[in-house]
Amino acid sequence: MSQPLAGKVALVTGGSRGIGAAIVRRLSSDGATVAFTYSASGDKAKAIVDDIEAQGAKALAIKADSGDPKAVQDAVEKTVSAFGGIDILVNSAGILLRGTVDDFPLEDFDRMFAVNVRAVFAGAQAAARHMKSGGRIITIGSVVAERSGFPTASVYSMTKGAVAAMTRGLARDLGPRGITVNNIQPGPTKTDMNSDEASHEMLKQVIALGRIGEDREIASFAAYLASPEASFITGASLTIDGGYLA
Repeated sequence: MSQPLAGKVALVTGGSRGIGAAIVRRLSSDGATVAFTYSASGDKAKAIVDDIEAQGAKALAIKADSGDPKAVQDAVEKTVSAFGGIDILVNSAGILLRGTVDDFPLEDFDRMFAVNVRAVFAGAQAAARHMKSGGRIITIGSVVAERSGFPTASVYSMTKGAVAAMTRGLARDLGPRGITVNNIQPGPTKTDMNSDEASHEMLKQVIALGRIGEDREIASFAAYLASPEASFITGASLTIDGGYLA
């Protein structure tokens, strides 16, 4: 079985559930040694480590709140200490707090910005200090950066638009060092955090392929961007949405 990431070390934030967990498993199956952070899902994090180790690979679960920039920075340092370096950073941690503009709490604004935007920068900054040429920084954004699509998502959309803009700037900063920076923008995707079947049925009507995405499909895109084959892609926000924006 081909392992295009053999010898690489990856850190995935928010890697104990949903899209993040699918990315952890895929990068490991592609040969990478993977560390990942989790905030509250300790049992799920342990199960992922156990599964990966049962297959003869290495994994490390790190408890860290992405709302705390020092916790994100420490996760990078723990990865480097445990595995001797870092080649791939996937910023997958994110939260969605909904509310209309007239009553959206500023505390929720600050929390969502901290997790969805500041943590991305803090992680990229910390990881880039250790990365060599060929390094990869990948963020899981959202199609709401292009189209909010529903009320109560203004702040969430803002955070994902900020990530897209940041990706372009980081790509310029790190390009001379041979490090690529890209942003994946999933459309409606079925995960344990997004399992409302009634909502899915409505969304299917506006998706060109007529179905909801799978977390493994987002993970395969992340694995491609992490691979040597994607060495000429940087500064890009790439949509994977089944034609939701078409």
